[in-house]
Amino acid sequence: MEDQKNSPLGTFGRYLSLWVGLSIICGILLGNIVPGLFSMIASLEYANVNMVVAVLIWIMIYPMMTQIDFTSLKDLGSRPRGLLITLVINWLIKPFSMAAIGVLFFEYIYIGLVSVHDAKEYIAGMILLGVAPCTAMVFVWSQLTRGDAGYTLVQVSINDLIMIFAFAPIAAFLLDMTDIIVPWQTLFLSVLLYVVIPLAAGALTRRMLVRKNDLRALNRFTKSLEPWSMIGLLATVVILFGLQAETILAKPLIILLIAMPLIIQTYGIFAIAYGWAYFWKIPHNVAAPAAMIGTSNFFELAVAVAISLFGLDSGAALATVVGVLVEVPVMLSLVSIANRTRNKFA
Repeated sequence: MEDQKNSPLGTFGRYLSLWVGLSIICGILLGNIVPGLFSMIASLEYANVNMVVAVLIWIMIYPMMTQIDFTSLKDLGSRPRGLLITLVINWLIKPFSMAAIGVLFFEYIYIGLVSVHDAKEYIAGMILLGVAPCTAMVFVWSQLTRGDAGYTLVQVSINDLIMIFAFAPIAAFLLDMTDIIVPWQTLFLSVLLYVVIPLAAGALTRRMLVRKNDLRALNRFTKSLEPWSMIGLLATVVILFGLQAETILAKPLIILLIAMPLIIQTYGIFAIAYGWAYFWKIPHNVAAPAAMIGTSNFFELAVAVAISLFGLDSGAALATVVGVLVEVPVMLSLVSIANRTRNKFA
């Protein structure tokens, strides 16, 4: 009981997939009981950005961005091999492998099980997950594997900076490759709203609260926001599944169909990154977080962009939320693998 209490995930975070699952059920029920409510929420948008979801996503993302310390970039050259693995996996392998596995499943393996239109949207949601490397949860996975906290901070900080410039072009390229028309204006607006502005706000907040490397005020502030971050996530899930209720009841297996390629992709990317670190003889406290960063997703960003590009009731938005559902149990299993193989590393 004490271990659970002291876990960096916390009692709530350890069972995040359970709460997401309950929110899915709640959303489906409400979507059938009061469909007009969700139609009204869906209508509250400007420039393809839903105002209600935008606020909820901001509530999710902002506390995470306060954890990013850009002063850590001065240590960028320290132990470059772990950082190189993270960057190659995140920006040269994972987005493209996610697109490939999405096409493989939804255009070949699942042919006849889903419509061509829905298949393209599910692939689009998977691509958006693949192009969004994890930001906040990486600190949790790093702590659970006894990773080097300072080095993890460097990796996350440089990833966030790259994301500002690389997310939109890579996402647009892969979506275009799968014959999906991309509204560039909406894509860039999404990056501005859900990456640049929250990142700047988080950096400003950190600068105001941190005095002489004393993080206590910042930690108190982020701790007070944690419940709201979870509320924002679960409320978004309820809204998305409320809008998708009719589709899901008509095709109840769709969540499993989406989850399968996501799970395979996650274990595959981890094997590549972790195996690479092993053969490069990188210490475990750098190797494990490097593999986790490349494996986990910034699902809040993927959800927000999917909604902006394709709509609240789209298959793309549904696919990104299924990513939330499978993220925590799969990542915890990878944490267990990393901890059991610690003695294999230098």
